[in-house]
Amino acid sequence: MTELLRFGVSLPEKLLKEFDLYISQRKYSNRSEAIRDLIRDILVKREWFENEKEVIGAIIIVYDHHKRELVNKLISIQHDFGDLILSSQHIHINHNNCLEIIAVKGLSEKVRTLADSLKAIKGVKHATLSMSTTGMDLV
Repeated sequence: MTELLRFGVSLPEKLLKEFDLYISQRKYSNRSEAIRDLIRDILVKREWFENEKEVIGAIIIVYDHHKRELVNKLISIQHDFGDLILSSQHIHINHNNCLEIIAVKGLSEKVRTLADSLKAIKGVKHATLSMSTTGMDLV
């Protein structure tokens, strides 16, 4: 088990009240747990901008599957980045729209390039990259 260290934090009263509300709404048992999660979140985000870090995440795309050649373009790009893609799931939202969830793992710069390439295709209504960590460098 990692040794726990204690430190003090000085905050304006209003900021602490807002933080306590945040903690309560998210069902944290105490401030320490919430602070640990916030620090981890910052460190994970930093990993995504260190281009030599291996990261994991999901690219989520909503698109009109009736758009001419769109599906072929999406598949072609995914094949070009096949070394990054762990899996994908296709979901029919309604008659016109589909959701694609693509699980990815690789160097952060390459994963961002894949996400940007998919997002830029005409007919993609929305795309987002949900970034996470392999957990190798976090406590």
